[in-house]
Amino acid sequence: MAGLWWLLGLSTAVAQPGAPKPATSPAPADVELVPGPATLPVTGVFTLGFRLGGGTLEKYSDFPELDGFKKAGKTRTNTVRTVQGRRFVDVTITQRYVPYGEGDVVIKPFQLTVNGVVLRGGGSTVHVGPAPAPNPGTITKPANPTAPLQAVADLDKMFGKPKAALYQDVPDHAFLAVVAEQPRVFVGEGVRVGLYFYLKPEDQALLDFHDFNDQLPPLLHELHQPTAWQEPGPEASVTPDTVRHQGQRYLRFRLAENIYYPLTTQPLRFPPLALTMVKFKVLKKPEPGQDNRLAGYKTYYAPGAQVQVQALPEADQRGAVPVGNFRMREAASRTRFRVGESFTYIFGVEGSGNLAAVLAPSWPAWPGLEVFGPEVKEQPTPGGGRKLFRYRLVARRPGVLPLDSLIRLVVFNPATARYDTLRPQLRPNVEGVAATPTALPKPEDDPFYGPALANADDTLQSVDVYRDVRHYADWLLIGLAGLAGFGWWRAGRRA
Repeated sequence: MAGLWWLLGLSTAVAQPGAPKPATSPAPADVELVPGPATLPVTGVFTLGFRLGGGTLEKYSDFPELDGFKKAGKTRTNTVRTVQGRRFVDVTITQRYVPYGEGDVVIKPFQLTVNGVVLRGGGSTVHVGPAPAPNPGTITKPANPTAPLQAVADLDKMFGKPKAALYQDVPDHAFLAVVAEQPRVFVGEGVRVGLYFYLKPEDQALLDFHDFNDQLPPLLHELHQPTAWQEPGPEASVTPDTVRHQGQRYLRFRLAENIYYPLTTQPLRFPPLALTMVKFKVLKKPEPGQDNRLAGYKTYYAPGAQVQVQALPEADQRGAVPVGNFRMREAASRTRFRVGESFTYIFGVEGSGNLAAVLAPSWPAWPGLEVFGPEVKEQPTPGGGRKLFRYRLVARRPGVLPLDSLIRLVVFNPATARYDTLRPQLRPNVEGVAATPTALPKPEDDPFYGPALANADDTLQSVDVYRDVRHYADWLLIGLAGLAGFGWWRAGRRA
């Protein structure tokens, strides 16, 4: 029995040397997270990266999407260091982010996996401040003296003094312009004036809007005209229109657009305006995986514009009249008209012009016709629209109603430089017999009010009767209050 246990122990001892050794886990990699700056200007770049020391970069997850920032390319840096005769390579991967605007941006918690190592970050706040003012000393004059002045200011300080020789300034063909549809208008005639930024399609990668929300209000204030009725146009749009300018294709960004109706003969004067854009320089030798642009400033100047205003002919005799290309519209609620029956008549105008200047026409007195209204309904469109006046008519006599002689509207057409008179075309024929007005019944003939009026007391009453009653009531209240106080005093003495 002892020999059996000895043989089992021997077989176990022989089998152990051939058993596999337990696997050992590799040493953790030397990986650290490189956070970005806590503050930066709106034209700056926020960075987020990691550093792998003394190892080989095998795999890493995508960098997170940060609210308030847009990814703008990655960079890789290899640093060689020698320790005790051994050579190590440190790899740094940096993701660049461009801010959308100013303010405090909260970086939400995120995870980044590098070679199986999980890095956690976030939970901080990044303050994005305003862009620094451009250096006036870097303003350059255009080669053409008659061309608008342009200013360029590189953001070298924010990018750690990059080598300017590595970047080139590619010329662009963009310009800013104040455009008026017509050089001359009449008083009251509308003219559309817009502030536009023109850009060639191939230059889209070179330019970007800078601090547009702060630049736009002063521009709108400069476009205001104190001597004109101003109708706001569509809002500024970041979606451009494709237009032709001097035979070439351009993208036109609408920054502001209004319709002006001059109230006097004073010309409409629009001052020169300026808009600062972000202009990028391009890297001479582009590198994959990098943002091959260097941001700077460029200011575009739009020359001023002027619109001449001329008075209406015979303005003193005609007075104030609507100006525009208007057409008359009319309608009635029925086709057959009877004496004593009311019907609805609508008189309106539509076309291009200032609807606010179109007033309701006046109705002269006409025997046997009662006019009620009007109810005004306006349907505006850019530069014009439709305005309707709704009346309720009651004819008391048969015959033809000469509406064309009763109402009319005089307008001035700037296209023909002539006055037009808009008259109704309908002439309703009222049928039936003239209704004779019936006398109102007398109060004494009424079965209820007649006896009541006959038995009513006709004694005259004083006009001060209500004042006297109030006076007596005040004295009565004072007496009651005194009596209550005396009772309270007697009750206290007995107690």
